[in-house]
Amino acid sequence: MNIVCIGGGPAGLYAALLMKKRDPGHRIVVVERNRPYDTFGWGVVFSDQTLGNLVAADEPTARSILQAFNHWDDIDVFFKGERITSGGHGFCGIGRKRLLNILQRRCEELGVTLVFETDVQDDQAVARRYGADLVIAADGLNSRIRTRYAHTFQPSIETRRCRFVWLGTKKKFDAFTFIFKETAFGWFQAHVYQFDGDTSTFIVETLDDVWRRAGLADMPQEAGIAFCERLFADHLDGHPLLSNAAHLRGAAIWIAFPRIVCGRWVHWNGDVPVVLMGDAAHTAHFSIGSGTKLALEDAIELARAIGTHDGDLRAALDAYQASRSVEVLKIQSAARNSMEWFENVERYTALDAEQFAYSMLTRSQRISHENLRLRDPGYVAHFEDWFARRACALAGVDLPANTHVPPMFTPLRVRDVFLKNRIVVSPMAQYSAVDGVPGDYHLVHLGARAQGGAALVMAEMTCVSADARITPACPGMYAPAHTAAWKRIVDFVHGHTDARIGLQLGHAGPKGSTRPMWDGIDQPLPDHNWPLIAASEQQYLPGISQVARAATDDDLARIEADFVRAALAADAAGFDWLELHCAHGYLLSSFISPLTNRRTDDYGGSLENRCRYPLRVFRAMRAVWPAGKPVSVRISAHDWVDGGITPADAVHIARLFKEAGADMIDCSSGQVSKAEQPQFGRMYQTPFADRIRNEAGIPTIAVGAIFEADHANSIIAAGRADLCAVGRPHLANPAWTLAEAARIGYTAVAWPKQYLAGKAQLERNLERERQLAAANTGLTPQQIAARLLEG
Repeated sequence: MNIVCIGGGPAGLYAALLMKKRDPGHRIVVVERNRPYDTFGWGVVFSDQTLGNLVAADEPTARSILQAFNHWDDIDVFFKGERITSGGHGFCGIGRKRLLNILQRRCEELGVTLVFETDVQDDQAVARRYGADLVIAADGLNSRIRTRYAHTFQPSIETRRCRFVWLGTKKKFDAFTFIFKETAFGWFQAHVYQFDGDTSTFIVETLDDVWRRAGLADMPQEAGIAFCERLFADHLDGHPLLSNAAHLRGAAIWIAFPRIVCGRWVHWNGDVPVVLMGDAAHTAHFSIGSGTKLALEDAIELARAIGTHDGDLRAALDAYQASRSVEVLKIQSAARNSMEWFENVERYTALDAEQFAYSMLTRSQRISHENLRLRDPGYVAHFEDWFARRACALAGVDLPANTHVPPMFTPLRVRDVFLKNRIVVSPMAQYSAVDGVPGDYHLVHLGARAQGGAALVMAEMTCVSADARITPACPGMYAPAHTAAWKRIVDFVHGHTDARIGLQLGHAGPKGSTRPMWDGIDQPLPDHNWPLIAASEQQYLPGISQVARAATDDDLARIEADFVRAALAADAAGFDWLELHCAHGYLLSSFISPLTNRRTDDYGGSLENRCRYPLRVFRAMRAVWPAGKPVSVRISAHDWVDGGITPADAVHIARLFKEAGADMIDCSSGQVSKAEQPQFGRMYQTPFADRIRNEAGIPTIAVGAIFEADHANSIIAAGRADLCAVGRPHLANPAWTLAEAARIGYTAVAWPKQYLAGKAQLERNLERERQLAAANTGLTPQQIAARLLEG
């Protein structure tokens, strides 16, 4: 083939040499706009894994790169005057110019033609000039070719929130170094790594509004660099910061990162395909050092695909795009997590230095707790000891001597309720009640999971009236038989396990009167339907569901009373924990989301107004629920629909419930509209819990695709949530918590003395609440309990 590579960066050069190596008969031309051996930028970073890929692709190139690398294992994090070091990370740094020189020389050795100082304005004209059978578009971040064929490539370009400047220094750093500095304008951070014998890359980053408040937008280049030198003087030891971007003027050296994602990577001009590669096709934030890695691995996969599909270029390019788009998406997802962490540094600055560093190390979710342990067992052992001692102190217990407790197994005290670890059995609908009464099925289901090692077992959404049920098989708390049946289950949990048990109260609203999911999820009953209500008139499944009418003031008063009665009954049944369900499109959720609330009274309009009725119900419940027992609130932190609730809204919602007395926010998402487009994946809802916890300042429960101890340990250790709710794994194995403990080699610590003390205090609080109620009603505590059991 005749192949033209437009762009002589790492992607174009490496693709050219690999294709030439695979078939010396190819005629390959690389066209580059810059001068020979000229480049901008400082150093690039590869992981040890990437180096392995380079060795397999072309050993001579890899050998030359390896000889020029500066290798390190440690990461240093400087925060609040402390230095936290972790090792085993296996990174290599090389100067960008040195890397290009190596690739250029290897191209020349193999017979690739390099054409410099030629700025391609028309790719089709260049293709005709060289008789190209294939055009590789590696023309970088601002790709003309991507723009020209945007209708095919479908690029999405998102300019991010931070500004950064790429500088260098002769100060040598012996670790990949992250430095965080607070100023009067906001937080700045530096990403620093040495890439040759005497030079380090020094990237300074901050939010755009911080950058502007600091005056950097209006400073000449020299003044901006001097500002950074002063800011990081204690780490530069008198060395200046250097720029190699003299061609840029003023503040133009400060860049806003563009996140680029393309829907397709191949365009056909007749029989000649144009293939995107490297930054032209995708970008990944520099904080995980993957831009050049992705470019080189693009080249490796393209050469492999063409070699595998001998003679069938169309099939080869289809395979290339199918394979690389998946791998790139994985890296881009991790890079986005990392980028967003650095965009929100201030969110985490209330953390202690130990936890702040851990949060930073695990920010991309590609590095987990056990992965950190493999890299540096000593660091993780020290961190776990620090975390366990702090957790025990906050829970009011002593950590036994010589005891190792992983983060997910550390205790937590919420009000007077002591939880032996951080694992919750999620509330999961079982559709097995009869007339709202939980029976033997529920005793076995919840009892088995309470025996399985979790600290808190949550019963499924329990409905506060018969017309509040999702299905006829859902449990209730609106009749004396319900209270008695629940008490039987609670007594079993308390009598045979050291778990706590909670009740989630809810009202199905517009999603009620449906069949159990195995008979058709969200499908209305074939007969005997009951009327539905919502914040505003709506039909959950257009053309299928019943139409729910808008709730009147009388409805709202009745439903509030139903929740209060159910909370009192839950206390009489002995539940330790209460949760108010304000998520998933049910009645209270229908008030919160703008997708379902179109009211014009005090309960509609602004977010504060839309939260008014759920808060009214919450306050009424909290007023009758014992002060020593917690109440959490489940919310949909993201509707996954344009115009719906966003994660930023969720922070505000959490603050409102915090002010009303909520102890925790249970951070779910979606199920408000069938138009939703959720982005599923491992721990996909954990970022909502992270943001709410660290911005709203209220403890959170993380839910969603948490299915192994490594996930839970990472979430709890990083301060992304305080509890992890695990659902489906507990359905598959009621003893999931014990099984995961055994798998990671942990023998549970017994907390007998401390737990009993907590229980005694709880009982004292309960008795005090009953006495207060008796004083206000003229009834004895025994009479109150009897009345509750009688309804």
